[in-house]
Amino acid sequence: MAAKLSEAEREAALPALAAASWAHEPERDALKKTFRFKSFVRAWGWMSAVALEAEKLDHHPEWSNVYGTVEVTLTTHDANGLTQLDLALARKMDALARG
Repeated sequence: MAAKLSEAEREAALPALAAASWAHEPERDALKKTFRFKSFVRAWGWMSAVALEAEKLDHHPEWSNVYGTVEVTLTTHDANGLTQLDLALARKMDALARG
């Protein structure tokens, strides 16, 4: 089981994620972001690429897709909050969205 982030880890990671448009939801201790793509096909392609990375990490996002918009929430349910897995998946999602 992944360990919940320490305060030092949070302070180090959250500003860069906020700069990349990730928002921290304190009630759930989760990260949220809306990704927008030019078409449904591009959104779905990105989701497919993310799904492969999520499987490698054995860590899966909460997400929904409407046409070219994908709403994402990341948290580690087993740890009851954010872990390194969430940070890694958020960074991977951003990298894949940049192409």
